[in-house]
Amino acid sequence: MEELKEQGVKGENYAALHVGDWTGLLEKGHQTETGKLGKLFLKELLGLTGMEVSIGVMPAGSQIPFSHSHIENEELYLFIKGAGQFYIDGEVLDIREGTVIRVTPAGVRAWRNNSSEDLHYLCIQAKEGSLQQYTATDGKIIDHPFKWPEK
Repeated sequence: MEELKEQGVKGENYAALHVGDWTGLLEKGHQTETGKLGKLFLKELLGLTGMEVSIGVMPAGSQIPFSHSHIENEELYLFIKGAGQFYIDGEVLDIREGTVIRVTPAGVRAWRNNSSEDLHYLCIQAKEGSLQQYTATDGKIIDHPFKWPEK
């Protein structure tokens, strides 16, 4: 059994990587006026071809220093831990662990951490309207017996 390391492992049909703990993302981040933001984009690291995924950590009291929209990609934000606020098209939504938000390409967005703990989130970008098959319509059961390795 191969342990995932930062350099990752690749097979014919997969790429896997251990990016470290969430707080370690702050070391890979960039400095803004309100603090250091940790964000790691996975497209290049994993060879993603149909989406971009980023893992983010926003320290207490920090915020995205700009609002933005997209040309073709919708985004899905999944807030994993912490709390804050999400700005979208002039509205401010309170966010916390378990909040999920889809934003169309035209939506103007930004977010901040106005809590006392780190805000952890995932962001998935994909071309709006490109999903043709999903869940059961794209999955198929394979008759391929396997055995889990012993610990």
